[in-house]
Amino acid sequence: MVTMSDNIVIKAEGIGKKYILSHQIEKREELLSALIVKKGKELLRRGGDLIKPSFAGRAGKKSELEEFWALDEVSFEIAHGDRVGIIGRNGAGKSTLLKILSRITEPTKGRVTVKGRVATLLEVGTGFHSELTGRENIYLNGAILGMGRNEIRRKFDEIVLFSEVEKFLDTPVKRYSSGMYVRLAFAVAAHLEPDILIIDEVLAVGDAQFQKKCLGKMEEVSRREGRTVLFVSHNIGAVARLCHSALWLDSGKVVKYGDARELLDEYGSSGGTSSSLWIRSSEPGEFFSFKRIELKTGNQHGATLFDADERIEIKISYAISRHINACQISLRLLNSEGEIILTTADTDSAGSPAIPREPGEFSAICVIPPNLLTPGSYSISVAAHFPYNLLYDQVEQPVTFHVTQVGWPGSGDGRLGFISPLLEWKMGKNPGS
Repeated sequence: MVTMSDNIVIKAEGIGKKYILSHQIEKREELLSALIVKKGKELLRRGGDLIKPSFAGRAGKKSELEEFWALDEVSFEIAHGDRVGIIGRNGAGKSTLLKILSRITEPTKGRVTVKGRVATLLEVGTGFHSELTGRENIYLNGAILGMGRNEIRRKFDEIVLFSEVEKFLDTPVKRYSSGMYVRLAFAVAAHLEPDILIIDEVLAVGDAQFQKKCLGKMEEVSRREGRTVLFVSHNIGAVARLCHSALWLDSGKVVKYGDARELLDEYGSSGGTSSSLWIRSSEPGEFFSFKRIELKTGNQHGATLFDADERIEIKISYAISRHINACQISLRLLNSEGEIILTTADTDSAGSPAIPREPGEFSAICVIPPNLLTPGSYSISVAAHFPYNLLYDQVEQPVTFHVTQVGWPGSGDGRLGFISPLLEWKMGKNPGS
C-alpha cells in the first residue's frame, strides 16, 4: 500500500507507459517481382498484345512490432498548493504524463497516487458534450467533478463572467469557436473548486489578454485557495510567471525536478545560449573597459525570460582610466538570426554623437520598453567608440534572453514584423461625410 504524507497530493513511483508500434515492411524480393509484372503489362498493352498475365504478383508485407516507451521510470512528489510546470520538447512525454495523472489512461508499470478532486483541461473540448449548450455543459462538468447542483449554481455566475460567453450560453458548444470553447472550459475547470487543476498547452488557443487572465486565475487558485496546479506549456515565460517548481522531461525520462527559474534557465540554454550576466575575464582596454553587463526586470536580477509586455533593463558597468575627448556607448539588439533589430546609444539625448568622458567607474541602464519586441530569442552587443574613427572597447553578444508570448498583442491578431509596438492612433470622422 502506498503511504503519503499529509502534505503530498500526487506521488508517482517509477511509472512507465509503453505503446506498441506496428510497421508494415514490404519484402524486397516480392516488391521487385510486382514491379517487373507491372512493367510487363504496360509493354503488352502498348504493343496491342491480347495475352494477359496469369498472375498479378502483389507485393507481400510483413508486420514488424516495436515497443515505444512514452514514459520510463518517472518518479516525483507534488505537495499541496504547489504550482508545477511540466516542460520538455515535443514527444518528451508531457501529455502522456498528464493523462495518467488524470486517470484517462493507466501506466504500464509503476503506480500513481492522487489525493483529492482533479479538474483537467488537456485539449479543446475535454469533458464537454458538443450537442449540449454552454449552460448545460457547466452543470455536466460540475457533476463529473462530484459537485451538487446547488454548489454549481453558487459558482455559475462567476464562471460565465470569467468566460465572457454569456451571449452564447444557450447555444450548443459545437458552434463555438476554439477560443470560446477554451474560455468556457477553463472557467469551468478553474472555478468548480478542484483540489488539483491540470492544464495542458490548450491555453495557447486563447488571445494574449485571455492567457494573462488565465495565468492570474491559476495563481489565485493556488496561492489564495491553496490548490495544486500542474501546467504544461512550451511558453517558458508563462511557466516562469506561474510556477515555483518545474519538472523537465526528455524522451520519457525525468531530466530534473526543482526550482522553476533555475531549471527554466538551464532548459533554455540546452537549446542555445541563455545567459543574463557577463563579467569581464579578458584584458581590459587601454582607456576604456566594459566590466559587467546584466539583464534584469524590476527587482529581479539575472533574468533571461521576459513577457512581451514587460520592461527589460540592461545594466552596463564600465571603467575609464583617463580623460577621453569624445566617446559614445552604443548598444545593438540582435535576433536569433543575427539580424540587427535596433541600435541605441547613451548620447541619444545629448545632441551630439559623442561626448567627453572623465576617469572613474560608471554604470548605465538601457530600458527596452514593454510591448516592443516580438516573441523570440535576442542578444546584445555593446561598444565604446568615437563613431567612424576610434574603437575603445567592444563586447559581442555577451548576454542573451528570450521574450515570451505572454502579453504579446500578436497572439490575438497575428501581427508580423521584427517589433510590435503599440503606437498611438488618432481617428475621427471626416467633415461633411
